[in-house]
Amino acid sequence: MIRKLIICLALLLPLPAHAEKLANKLFGAADAPSQQAPMPIGSYSRGCAAGLVAMPENGPNWQVMRLSRHRNFGHPVLVSYLQDLAGYANQAGWRGIYIGDMGQPRGGPMTSGHASHQIGLDVDVWTLKPKSLGLTVKQRESISSISIRTNDQLRVNDNWDRSYATFLKLAASDPRVDRIFVAAAIKLELCKTATRADKKWLQHIRPEAGHEDHFHIRLKCPKGARLCDTQKPTVSELSNGGAGCDETLDWWVSDAYLHPKTVKPTKPVKPQPYKKRPREFTMADLPSQCVDVLSSP
Repeated sequence: MIRKLIICLALLLPLPAHAEKLANKLFGAADAPSQQAPMPIGSYSRGCAAGLVAMPENGPNWQVMRLSRHRNFGHPVLVSYLQDLAGYANQAGWRGIYIGDMGQPRGGPMTSGHASHQIGLDVDVWTLKPKSLGLTVKQRESISSISIRTNDQLRVNDNWDRSYATFLKLAASDPRVDRIFVAAAIKLELCKTATRADKKWLQHIRPEAGHEDHFHIRLKCPKGARLCDTQKPTVSELSNGGAGCDETLDWWVSDAYLHPKTVKPTKPVKPQPYKKRPREFTMADLPSQCVDVLSSP
């Protein structure tokens, strides 16, 4: 009760005093989930989460990596999805999955790394196919995933095989999935053999920079999650109603994107309003319910 009162008073202080109350520091310091009903609050990149649960560190077909980060927390729907996905993995010829970052115990902005992963519905699954599911805690700190994309970003590399396509189809076909972020070269490879029947799941595979060594899986807002912001535009809109194997995908491997030219302006450029980054968010930048999440037992 006292902790909740302190936070509420901090939010009422004038902005200069409150500016030091960075949300990522407060949420990063939380060591356990709140004792509340599960609820994602806000958006994937500006929010928090009540009632998260820990993904078990070990399972029959998964292991959680980098345990020192303390980011193996998610909405119960995400934990259930991951357990199911790990079970599906053998259909792709995988022994299981290595699970990277999920979210902090109470979600929210992080002190390092991700801009998203804030409401308990995001997870990174490593592209390193497990050779062992008996790694020690120490080994999980030192081992790294592998890139399945060439350095020029144009195509998949020699680590790629068709099992990745099968795995992604299994992962994206689950109705709980909103989208899966991958390197553009990976989607280009999937599009080479795509058929009309693949449109439904391929829509959910979205190109994004920095995803050559993991698949970033994002779930939809669960049913009844009234405080959760659905992501817009939808994958159907982004894919122009198709599989997303069109000119919008080609842009991600174009010179204009990969090697942009610096053009000296012929006239003064109007300064753009500064946009805060997630690690600069104060509590006032987040949904008001996040105060209750932080102050809850």
